[in-house]
Amino acid sequence: RSLVVVHFWAPWAPQCAQMNEVMVALAKEHTQVTFIKLEAEAVPEVSEKYEISSVPTFLFFKNSQKVDRLDGAHAPELTKKVQRHASSSSVSAGSNDSAKEDLNARLKKLINAAPCMLFMKGSPKEPRCGFSRQIVEILNKHGISFSSFDIFSDEEVRQGLKTYSNWPTYPQLYVAGELIGGLDIVKELEASGELDTICPKAQKLEDRLKTLINKAPVMLFMKGSKQVAKCGFSKQIIEIMNNTGVDYETFDILEDEEVRQGLKTYSNWPTYPQLYVKGELVGGLDIIKELRESGELLPVLKGEN
Repeated sequence: RSLVVVHFWAPWAPQCAQMNEVMVALAKEHTQVTFIKLEAEAVPEVSEKYEISSVPTFLFFKNSQKVDRLDGAHAPELTKKVQRHASSSSVSAGSNDSAKEDLNARLKKLINAAPCMLFMKGSPKEPRCGFSRQIVEILNKHGISFSSFDIFSDEEVRQGLKTYSNWPTYPQLYVAGELIGGLDIVKELEASGELDTICPKAQKLEDRLKTLINKAPVMLFMKGSKQVAKCGFSKQIIEIMNNTGVDYETFDILEDEEVRQGLKTYSNWPTYPQLYVKGELVGGLDIIKELRESGELLPVLKGEN
């Protein structure tokens, strides 16, 4: 009933040797956990059964059932997973129903994490199976905006989602929290022309910047927020703006690198903060100071000038 952690390793991989040392340390800390090393290439039928495509890979078993998986040499992640599963081993079996409820709530949250969610093997930049690669290519070709979840990163999600959605394979595509299907369905939707109407399109950066600039009559792009300015220039401009009594909204460029770089080019203004009134660039801190000195700032902010 206790936790068993199996390390699929290879003698030629230095990262495996490092992770073996991590396992020795974990074994001392978690005496109730069984740690096993398996040379992946020496047991090809086992490696194939458990889809071991690279080393190191760690499989977690409880009650003879695989409950989790970790691909790669990630010592902090391995430690975290061992701690989580080791502590849950000691919980009584009566908590199974609540665990199932927790998992379903988590799956629902993941499915609704973005308007279009793809559960796949690997990531869009590095798909780890042919089907996942093909579906990513189709979505990108059609300019579809989507977020993804790597099912290799979480065995609980990988197994649970099959039951939750009643769909046994991956990839799985969801739109607005509803299952669309796998690669074959997406190919059919592409062929019929329906894919473009079902999935949300990625907004072009220029369109996104226009939308943000026009989000409020007075928009300030700065480092930080009204409450917490994160650079001296932003702090000064906030103080000036607050003294005018004019309503304005802010956007923290530190939170979005795409906007931060894109707006410099779009506005042809290389620094921050940047102030916009009715979609038009007024300028940065120096310009705002000049307008204040000349008494023109308030009329400009009210769109009168």
